[in-house]
Amino acid sequence: MGHRLGILALMFFIATTGLGQKKVKSTTPSVYYPGKAWEKRQPEDVGMDAGLLKEAVGFAIANEASAPRDLKLNHYRSFGREPFGYAIGPIKDRGDQTGIVIKNGYVVAEWGDPYRIDMTHSVTKSFLSTVVGLAYDRGLIPNLDDAVYKYVPPILLYKPIPTGNKADEFDKKSDFIDLFETPHNREITWRQMLQQNSDWEGTLWGKPDWADRPSKDYEEWLDKRNKPGTVYEYNDTRVNALALATLSVWRKPLPEVLKESIMDPIGASNTWRWYGYENSWIVLDGKAVQSVTGGGHWGGGMYIHAYDMARFGYLTLHNGKWNGRQLVSEEWNKMAQTPSAPQDTYGFMNWFLNTGKKFLPSAPEKVFVHIGNGTNMVYVDPENDVVAVVRWIENSQMDGFIKKLLAAIK
Repeated sequence: MGHRLGILALMFFIATTGLGQKKVKSTTPSVYYPGKAWEKRQPEDVGMDAGLLKEAVGFAIANEASAPRDLKLNHYRSFGREPFGYAIGPIKDRGDQTGIVIKNGYVVAEWGDPYRIDMTHSVTKSFLSTVVGLAYDRGLIPNLDDAVYKYVPPILLYKPIPTGNKADEFDKKSDFIDLFETPHNREITWRQMLQQNSDWEGTLWGKPDWADRPSKDYEEWLDKRNKPGTVYEYNDTRVNALALATLSVWRKPLPEVLKESIMDPIGASNTWRWYGYENSWIVLDGKAVQSVTGGGHWGGGMYIHAYDMARFGYLTLHNGKWNGRQLVSEEWNKMAQTPSAPQDTYGFMNWFLNTGKKFLPSAPEKVFVHIGNGTNMVYVDPENDVVAVVRWIENSQMDGFIKKLLAAIK
């Protein structure tokens, strides 16, 4: 009898233990990753107020960028007025003010024309730095504090139709580009190039470094050089030098690397394109290859629609992970989100950080933004599980939009 009671007591214990386990079962939802089609939800389904979200969208539309939609005209009223400012890459007129809001992984709002292919300007830099991150993850660049010159050989320009007499250039001009031949440039590291504090010196694709957003003091143009790593300066010539150096490391076109390792795995469309300049062609392993740009400063850069931008933003929201695959290491994404010493609102290009809430006062401090001229913005907010793509909004109204967007979260 006692033996039977013992067995019954054991069965009761197992049964009640099982009941207890059901009660404490984790209710943490799994992360949703979109397939080819991105699922939509009503705002209330993800804890948002539909009326307030509509107000945020209306605010964005009402604050469309005032610059001309004719982006060639806009170029020559802005960057085109700089020394050597003429365009050497393709420029395309832009479309309507456009956006997408992703909350908890689902689309809760879209407006404008989110499938229109437009220039995204310096958001391109975030794609470029990610390609550098892939090289780091694969051991092609083992240490970001290595001097870049050790990785980059002299680069042969592609000139299919030589002009003039070759003797005219004898002892005057090299057939090669050597990006890091000067004593100053030989000190520059990959990290400094990524943080835009290298102060790289030189001319690339017909654009001198000093001619990009030149100082009003012309005496500084050619003579002033800061020690690498000490002064932040946003400069597209230097970004393009990084792109060319990275091409040398990969030994294959960077758009191919991006497509195979990032854009295809995240389900991006086949419509995005990454362009260089009409003169940014080199000979690589016997083939003509175009070195791409890090933005649209003189034309070119990434041409992409808002949904593909949102997918990239969603990848960075999850620190390089997509549906169980770590496409770019978490280590890399954390480094990209680390403030640099000379500019604490800038990590790796183009991760603009909200250190001290200086960049976006209405947003949490841990947000970051991939941003480009236009303004093109990919807002990434891990705290609120939000990604928002906003294209062609006045730069001064970004924070106003974010304030209204976050107010819609219950």
